[in-house]
Amino acid sequence: MNIPNKITVARILLIPLFLFIMLAPLNLGGLVIGTMVLPVSHLIGALLFIVAASTDWVDGYYARKYNLVTNLGKFLDPLADKLLVSAALVTLVQFDLAPAWMVVVIISREFAVTGLRLLLAEGGEVSAAKMLGKIKMWAQVVAISALLLHNFPFEFIGIPFDMISLWVAVIFTVVSGWDYFAKNKQVFAQSK
Repeated sequence: MNIPNKITVARILLIPLFLFIMLAPLNLGGLVIGTMVLPVSHLIGALLFIVAASTDWVDGYYARKYNLVTNLGKFLDPLADKLLVSAALVTLVQFDLAPAWMVVVIISREFAVTGLRLLLAEGGEVSAAKMLGKIKMWAQVVAISALLLHNFPFEFIGIPFDMISLWVAVIFTVVSGWDYFAKNKQVFAQSK
């Protein structure tokens, strides 16, 4: 296993730590920032999420720069992204920080694309992430980070950046999923 794949595995291993910080009854208190209270566990969870999500860029950059792109990496990298995003989104629903229907749309798309990737792999094709998928991932990361931080610092100027960014993430999630299926529709013709 090369270094980019190890970084991807590290991203997967950060997920249980993120969940523990967010969901364990640690009672770390809250930071009072103006009129809002940001739970310390949410701040730590947000920072951990951002670090974990940033490794997506690091492993991809390293793999391309040193020509270490592997089929395992093409498979593990999007899987790690989906696991991280799904864990964070379910946590946000738990705290009533994100509407459940939006989370269901995002996670459903992730499962559908994963299923399509498995069909492609069965045919010997391993598909790397495309640009729309990368934009989708970063839109999700921005939205989740804003939601975990309770819309800080935008809360003070009255801009619902967290919800705006979640809507952008949902739109890119749907569009990139549609694009992925449209470009790989031959899989369904072959499986008849």
